[in-house]
Amino acid sequence: MPILTLDNDNRAEIARVLADDGWVVACLCARWCGSCRDYLTNFTALSQRHPQLQFAWIDIEDQADLIGDLDVDNFPTLLIQRGDVVAFLAPVEMDLRLAERIILAQMEKSPSELQAEAASSAERRNWQLEGNLLKRLAECDRG
Repeated sequence: MPILTLDNDNRAEIARVLADDGWVVACLCARWCGSCRDYLTNFTALSQRHPQLQFAWIDIEDQADLIGDLDVDNFPTLLIQRGDVVAFLAPVEMDLRLAERIILAQMEKSPSELQAEAASSAERRNWQLEGNLLKRLAECDRG
């Protein structure tokens, strides 16, 4: 699957993947950020190496209603989610290999392991509340 640059017209595609217990790897970025523009090359390479995953490019300013009060401290930030479980949400280095190791490590986990990790710390519980794309997309649809 090609990278989906999230906009108001294609949000349903991401929601559909997650509703089907699929994987979404989202890069949270900003158009003005040089690091994000540079990272797009790595992110594109990741998407080509893992066509079974849905990759999404989300500009946090263009999609401010979706991102809401989610605290994005540094760019680029990766959000990795399977179904209704946020497996990873943090800034990443520019190194393609590191991001790929993070993705592969999450994909190796069973749904029950992902669920257990999601509840394992205050930070991860917060990811479920603040970073869950499926919930945020549903809230935008209702709003």
